[in-house]
Amino acid sequence: MALLVLSSVGWTVQAPPLSRRLERAGHPVCQASAAELMSEVARRRNLAIISHPDAGKTTLTEKLLLYGGAINQAGAVKAKGEQRRATSDFMQIEQDRGISISSTVLTYDYAGKRVNVLDTPGHQDFSEDTYRTLAAADNAVMLVDGAKGLEPQTRKLFEVARLRRLPLFTFVNKLDRPALSPFEIIDQIEAEFGITCCPLLWPIGCGDRFKGVLDRRDRTVHLFGRGERGKQAEQLSSLSLDDEATLEAEIGDNELYTQLLEDVEVLDGLIEPLDMKLVMQGEVTPVFFGSAMTNFGVQLFLDSFLEIGAPPIARALDSANDDFTDGAIADDAETVDPNSDDFSAFVFKLQANLDPKHRDRLAFMRICSGTFTKGMKVKHSRLTGKEMTLSSAQSMMGNDRSTVEEASFPGDVIGINNPSGNLAIGDTLYTGSKRISYSKIPSFSPEVFARCVNPTPSKSKQFNKGLSQLVAEGAVQQLNERGDPEIGSVPILAAVGPLQLEVVASRMKTEYGCEVTFEPLPFQHARWAMAGWDSVDTAQEEGKLMNVRKLQDAYGRPVLLFPSEWRLGTATTELAEPLQLRPYALAPDIETKRKSKK
Repeated sequence: MALLVLSSVGWTVQAPPLSRRLERAGHPVCQASAAELMSEVARRRNLAIISHPDAGKTTLTEKLLLYGGAINQAGAVKAKGEQRRATSDFMQIEQDRGISISSTVLTYDYAGKRVNVLDTPGHQDFSEDTYRTLAAADNAVMLVDGAKGLEPQTRKLFEVARLRRLPLFTFVNKLDRPALSPFEIIDQIEAEFGITCCPLLWPIGCGDRFKGVLDRRDRTVHLFGRGERGKQAEQLSSLSLDDEATLEAEIGDNELYTQLLEDVEVLDGLIEPLDMKLVMQGEVTPVFFGSAMTNFGVQLFLDSFLEIGAPPIARALDSANDDFTDGAIADDAETVDPNSDDFSAFVFKLQANLDPKHRDRLAFMRICSGTFTKGMKVKHSRLTGKEMTLSSAQSMMGNDRSTVEEASFPGDVIGINNPSGNLAIGDTLYTGSKRISYSKIPSFSPEVFARCVNPTPSKSKQFNKGLSQLVAEGAVQQLNERGDPEIGSVPILAAVGPLQLEVVASRMKTEYGCEVTFEPLPFQHARWAMAGWDSVDTAQEEGKLMNVRKLQDAYGRPVLLFPSEWRLGTATTELAEPLQLRPYALAPDIETKRKSKK
């Protein structure tokens, strides 16, 4: 079988042998040949963008669509007058607040590549949703505000990205405003995250004096004219750095020209050439400087990313270990190559009411291997190999959808109708005789807790339906008192941050016509007690769980709530091992769980 090979400068494709047809029992149409599958995998590029709120993440996403030809005019998160809304922010609460609170998928073709942009929430309260989106990505782009440098939520989201162990690209934005020294920003990133920076695009000035960027790989200076809002920037000229006389005249600012030459001398002396193997290992991040709002450097970043970004690579299967530490692939892990004959995919996101008129439910599925074709039959891993027919799939552009008529390949993200709710986050679908299940997506430890009350009993049906669907989406977690959760007790919602509860209240009202109120609970931290209820009961009898609330999650597992960081610390010191306290929890293997009941 042909292989994708990583060199120090990028990805190349070794020529495949003669094509052969893939035979797939039960498929209504022929599958791609081995050569076509290999070619399609090689041209896929997925990237997830993470950033602090207001760093310009959604603006950058829109400009990537603009330069990719997917839209004619880029929108803004906070639209004015006739300026169009952002494609990636489609919920009413997103447009009202001017922030991204939900992950969206944006797919388009550009320069011979199929690009899947996964726009993530910019708020740390939605870091769990960010991780789920990163689980479907092959690359991460960290956006940094050039004026502010690293901010608290940038750090939080970087740690989430590092959990996935993805190659990380850095785009320093807003150079059209007064900004920190690029050397200072690089120092912050290296000191904070322990990762080496390799600048590829270097800025010439900032604010009103921002003239353009230097591409260090070919020593070409690109000078820009400020584009109209939402339009592509005008590239005034591209000059060799070595054409000193012409370059100085074109820049038109002797101080900036002198500073550029000094910067180049320092960079050439201190920065090693880009080594993509180190990027794939998470040890080096390529750094780009530009301005998404004025379109300086965006297309250069996109072109560079398509050249050096990682295509779909092998994915790890689930192991018998229920603990989660990070998303790195262990040396002894069993993996599935994207060029494998058999189809496989996993669900990383659920979304209800993308079309409010039809109250639909959609499962976002990342294809990992083989070829998807309309009408194919697959097996559902969590439901012990239950067979499903995928009668249709949809490609995504925010909340706009189009039916997928052609084959889809590894790296693609498609939407599958999920009216009955049989698909859940983390589910694996596959063909072939061997049951497989990809590594589970963890739940994060919540820090905000409240009883969710329905003040209008006559709307209990809407209340139960809405809460069930939002919990299934992962918008929040639902906890219950120990015992059967169907006895009618008021559900307790657990969130990473308070904004998640605001979103639940907003969506319950606008999408399900049901008002809800929250009664906050006096707890700040939670841990799963993976040792089980017997161990929790023993600790309780020994008086070691004073002032600790004991609830259960959707799988009946103990969840301990702590009123303070101090109380969490004392319990962890004494009970971390006996109770197997964990800040993350993976969904159990349902097949194993059912067998244990026999």
